Amino acid sequence: MKTPSKWRIFVLVAVAQFMVVLDNAITNVALPTIKQQLHFSGSSLQWVVTAYALSFGGFLLLGGRAADLFGRRRSLLTGMVAFTSFSLLIGLSQTSTQLIVLRALQGLSGAFMSPAALSIVLVTFRDGPARNKALSYWTLVATGGAALGLLLGGALTQYFGWRWNFLINVPIGVVMTGLIARYVPVHEREERRSSLDIPGAVLATSSLMLLVFAFSQAPLWGWASWRLLGTLTAALGLLAGFVANEARVRHPLMPLSTFKVRNVRGANLIMAPLYATMLGGFFLLTLYVQTALQLSPVMTGLSFLPFPVILGIMSTRMPRLVQRYGFRRFLIIGPLTIALGLAWLSRLQLDSTYWTGILPAAIIMPLGIGMTMMPTIAAATSGVPAHEAGLASGLISTSQQMGGALGLAILSGVAASATARAAHLGSAQASLHGYHAAFWTAIAFMAAAALVALAVIRPARRDATEPAASGQLQSSASH
Repeated sequence: MKTPSKWRIFVLVAVAQFMVVLDNAITNVALPTIKQQLHFSGSSLQWVVTAYALSFGGFLLLGGRAADLFGRRRSLLTGMVAFTSFSLLIGLSQTSTQLIVLRALQGLSGAFMSPAALSIVLVTFRDGPARNKALSYWTLVATGGAALGLLLGGALTQYFGWRWNFLINVPIGVVMTGLIARYVPVHEREERRSSLDIPGAVLATSSLMLLVFAFSQAPLWGWASWRLLGTLTAALGLLAGFVANEARVRHPLMPLSTFKVRNVRGANLIMAPLYATMLGGFFLLTLYVQTALQLSPVMTGLSFLPFPVILGIMSTRMPRLVQRYGFRRFLIIGPLTIALGLAWLSRLQLDSTYWTGILPAAIIMPLGIGMTMMPTIAAATSGVPAHEAGLASGLISTSQQMGGALGLAILSGVAASATARAAHLGSAQASLHGYHAAFWTAIAFMAAAALVALAVIRPARRDATEPAASGQLQSSASH
């Protein structure tokens, strides 16, 4: 059989990634309908999104190492079959508990798909300019998929019912599984050993899950309660156990030496607050548009149309800009641009309209997101040897998804607490007060990301343009 072109391989694995990203966002518009039909309580509704992001992020490191150890295509196909199957079961679920559990299992499947897909891209495009171009399109898939998920979710929910947000994955998954099995070449295992660091995976996942659970319960327990502080302490203890385990085991899930690469370390610290703002912001903004502005699901989806359009424009231009200027300046300017859009949203009032309240932010924020995402992924994966491509992919995806899960829990918790404190103002004004508090918290996230870029990311004449060669990891580690 003729060797498939690099771009055919890219398209196939990008569609797989699009499925994963889409399901992280497509449910947002359907949440009010799901809440009504499956009788969710207000506090448990966020778990439709959180269960997926939490399970996804918690197992991404394990999925990334599995891709390196057992073969990238095998991990991708295994995850896709499971993802498609759980999508079918979610579409048929009858209770809120079933939906949440199946969403968690769907996220687990995605954790094996996503790092395998990105690592296939990294080993397929080894030269600098071509890799930058591929990563720019990958960024478009990752960010545009989230925005398009809102549009598609609105149409499916209004015209076909919320279940089709998940059932639509079934025919796509079946077709893509066949095409990937046929056209994506088998990747040999990058390492001869075939053992996974299961204790490390358990410690990392349980720590991250406990953190998200703690922040999601904060409005109920109180932000200064002993229950919250105790749960956070336990989560940090498990995280410390994970670090100790990785330092002593022979074949760690996440070699700590990876963090000696300064830009890899900085990129992961930037990605977490970036995606925290994106996932938490989309969740709150879709609720505001449907509850305060009283827009239908379809109109809610259409209201976010500027996001994928502007993201597409930015993503196709970033490789050339990064090639010319390096990625450091964009990792500073991008988060600050997002913060500007959030500051506009923090001015929303009860009589705000879409045109004056939402649209300006929907134009400003994707400019910043498009400016930030591709350079962040490039910084996180450049200088990493081929045998750790899956690890690097899993690590940046873990920062992305766990940042999103934590961000959703924190921003929802802040909004709920601020709403409760302002209850005497009336339900509408109290809810608006909660949205304002959440948006200002997201602004703090973006300020932190810009500070990390300023302090940690090193400027270089050839940022993100080098191939992932083994020698680079050692040279970068000394910087």
